[in-house]
Amino acid sequence: MPEINPIPSIQHNLVDYVREHGSFSVAYVRTMTDDFGSLSGADIADLAHYLCILHGRHPGVVDHAATKTADVSARKWLVHAMEAFSAERAFLTKLTVAAGPISGVGGSDQSNATVLAQRKALEMLSQSDRDGCALGASFALVLDWYAVRPLLENAAIKFGIEPRDQNMPTVDSTLQLSTALNENLGIERAVNFGADQILAQHRGLWQLLEARRRSRQAS
Repeated sequence: MPEINPIPSIQHNLVDYVREHGSFSVAYVRTMTDDFGSLSGADIADLAHYLCILHGRHPGVVDHAATKTADVSARKWLVHAMEAFSAERAFLTKLTVAAGPISGVGGSDQSNATVLAQRKALEMLSQSDRDGCALGASFALVLDWYAVRPLLENAAIKFGIEPRDQNMPTVDSTLQLSTALNENLGIERAVNFGADQILAQHRGLWQLLEARRRSRQAS
């Protein structure tokens, strides 16, 4: 099992906020992280399938943000993040194919519609004209991916797929850029808003997947 490497704790900054309010704050994510072997094939298929719906489409959050950002230092970070997520999308697609189709959890199952609505919300967020909003969403996505990625690696191992290395911008480089931008109060507020919205959608996704797991277990 890959070594868990959650986002390091650095007080009073976006990194700390993502740790406290992002994926790793959700009980179901911690359960999967601590005991991935307890997941059923259907649970793992849900993980791959719905993450692929949310983040497997191009252009994604970071790609949209790049069209809204003129700051030179931010664009360098965004180019790195775009390249990394291009590879992550391919990895997600490979995992989704290996996982096979997802199972239904009842005649009134609206899971697909729910996650498609989440994706639409992220598209609107990442195309916001508010300076800093799309960039904040991108920051949070990259930082929260450090909690998500070990789950994908475990899924790959389960399917007999060699986990590929990820090449996300480092936590330090993301923190340095966000701190520099926060010198402008208006941009800081927009960055924080964009970050908060990404984390809220991620928490919602994990809660949906946990509910689907419980529904299967109950039946």
